Amino acid sequence: MVAQVKNFLSKDLFTLFDITFTSGDLVAVPLIYVVGIWLMKKLAHIATYRLRESGASADTIHLFKRLFYIIAGAILIVTTLDVMNVPLTAFAFLSGAVAIGVGFGAQNIINNFISGWILMWERPIRIGDFLEVDGARGTVETINTRSTRVRRVDGVHMLIPNSKLLENTVVNWTLIDNLTRTSVRVGVAYGSNCKLVARLIEEATLKQEDLLTEPKPVVIFDDFGDNALMFETFFWVNATKERDLRVIRSQVRFTIDELFAEHDIVIAFPQRDVHLDGTLQLVKPSRNT
Repeated sequence: MVAQVKNFLSKDLFTLFDITFTSGDLVAVPLIYVVGIWLMKKLAHIATYRLRESGASADTIHLFKRLFYIIAGAILIVTTLDVMNVPLTAFAFLSGAVAIGVGFGAQNIINNFISGWILMWERPIRIGDFLEVDGARGTVETINTRSTRVRRVDGVHMLIPNSKLLENTVVNWTLIDNLTRTSVRVGVAYGSNCKLVARLIEEATLKQEDLLTEPKPVVIFDDFGDNALMFETFFWVNATKERDLRVIRSQVRFTIDELFAEHDIVIAFPQRDVHLDGTLQLVKPSRNT
């Protein structure tokens, strides 16, 4: 029985480029790939679990998995070729032709691929960062080899080519820390007590627990507007998303409105005075016209 199996596995099936392939080669190749892929996934899972337990960032884990799969895949291919007694020199001409074709026909793909590795290695943009690209804002969910997936503040996903993130101006709100300066602007009616208005705005700002007390919020008497005396308060917050900023600004406005109502401060609204020269006569149209 053993001899029959050996004879079957050593039986020559066909010859290609002076290389003879046997039945054993056709059986070994799928077996090597199945076991190799299972082993790759298992080792990657164990390694990423250990990295998460050690407190590694999501970007470090993502980069490790990419490198691991590339190295492990190369080892698997070389091992398979060695089992089949196929020399790597047999693919020299083919790889050269493929390289030339790729160079001419897939420049953008190669550009985005290299840009993806630069993003993962240098980490100017990381998973979880809040970005502003071409007026759109969102959180980075994953950095792939060709594109980066960003979830906008309205929930829509964007796929941005990696080369665009390196070649164009990108605002990263959370590159170093989550500190962000924002402001709230309000106009009051002419004739209001300006010093009282400034004090109430500062009080409303300092009442918010989410604001940083250092640097201290600053209230500016900004301008004599067309319809109002314009004031603006600047303050720093620890926010990771635009939604957090909008909520904090809303809370400041609510508090300002309450304090103004208590002290009879009127929030101005657009209004126009119309002056007419001469006599204005109102004529009531008859029912017959």
